[in-house]
Amino acid sequence: MTARSQEKLEVQELLQRHPAEVAEILSTLREDEAVELLRRLYLRRAAAAPLGEMDPEEAAHLLAELNRDEAVRILSRMDPDDAVDLLAELPREMVEDILRRLEEREAKELSELLSYPPDTAGGLMSPEVVALPQHMSCQEAIEALRRVAEEMETVYYAYVVDENRRLIGVLSLRDLVFARPDTPIHEIMHTDVMSVPVHLDVEEVARLFDRYNFLALPVVDEEGRLRGIITVDDVIDAIREEATEDMYRLAAAPLEERVDTPWYRSLRLRLPWLYLNLLTAFLAATVVGAFESVIAKVAALAIFMPVIAGQGGNAGMQTVTIVTRGIALGEVPKGKGWRILAKELTLGVLHGLIIGATVGAIAYAWKGSFFLGLVAFLAMTFNLIAAGTAGAVIPLSLRALRLDPALASSIFLTTVTDTLGFFFLLGLGVIFIDRL
Repeated sequence: MTARSQEKLEVQELLQRHPAEVAEILSTLREDEAVELLRRLYLRRAAAAPLGEMDPEEAAHLLAELNRDEAVRILSRMDPDDAVDLLAELPREMVEDILRRLEEREAKELSELLSYPPDTAGGLMSPEVVALPQHMSCQEAIEALRRVAEEMETVYYAYVVDENRRLIGVLSLRDLVFARPDTPIHEIMHTDVMSVPVHLDVEEVARLFDRYNFLALPVVDEEGRLRGIITVDDVIDAIREEATEDMYRLAAAPLEERVDTPWYRSLRLRLPWLYLNLLTAFLAATVVGAFESVIAKVAALAIFMPVIAGQGGNAGMQTVTIVTRGIALGEVPKGKGWRILAKELTLGVLHGLIIGATVGAIAYAWKGSFFLGLVAFLAMTFNLIAAGTAGAVIPLSLRALRLDPALASSIFLTTVTDTLGFFFLLGLGVIFIDRL
């Protein structure tokens, strides 16, 4: 078998697979191999779907390696929402060149989608939505659906619009099929249709899908005109991206990094965060330095320093994680944060008393010093109260400042628990220095 025949056989095999499987294969290949395979898929008009299943950044990197005409033809065959995600990762000048080469209708459609922020309903929607004029009969509506069925990404519902394309109702496909053919669709449509504005935050959109179990939701502009549709698969992708961002931010990790990011780029991405951590560590070290004479006299205090600070950090991260998740899911209405704060303050006191008593008892049993046990007990109690309070205040404050509550919360929290933990332990050591 010749090499050309072998290549043809391999591509033929890939054409039988789901695009998501092909996308996974492309992601595992070396760049030159992936580009070559993409070109072969392109020649069979099969490159658009796998690219739409890939991470947009990866897909954009591969597309940029093709010649411009190939890239334009592939983009024109992709679903508009997937194409926009890919374009958003390309250099501006390349995007402008591609838009100039596309057909006018396609270029206008993609330009409009690119104008919406990516974390809004407009940035998530597909403009491929079934919009039927209200004066249509049921038979005419069915014929219209048949004509557009192959062009639409997904047809879950048909929407009814007036002469200005304002959304006025939604059609159940079941009702449409069983209605008399000459029945006007406005007589069987549901007028209590739920829609989302183009500028609604993606997290709010996700909550609506989660709460009402929608398969799709129409997107409207400020005048109520139907602009597009968001499907449940788009929301799943958005939720995964939001969850990844929150996880990265809680750990103060760079959002741009992935497991296969080259080491030199990872180094450049991580160093700024590590330097910020280093700065906060020196702040805590300054507190320790101020009590150097106390540590010299009572060396046992140094042993309890990581215990007090570490336990405070662990307790605080529990609170930060729970509060941040609650904010993300809409479980913490604005103006009600004081309830969260009161709960975490109560838990901080209880955790402090219970864990503090345990640590104090261990200190007493180890050194036989009641006052060392008292210092350890009080320091642990105070720090766990501070940890619970800070764990609630930090994400609530970031939200009040219109910042992401997950934004580097761990760095701020660690600074509080380390600095105050050392201060409480060593400050109490100064107070009881003559009895230790």
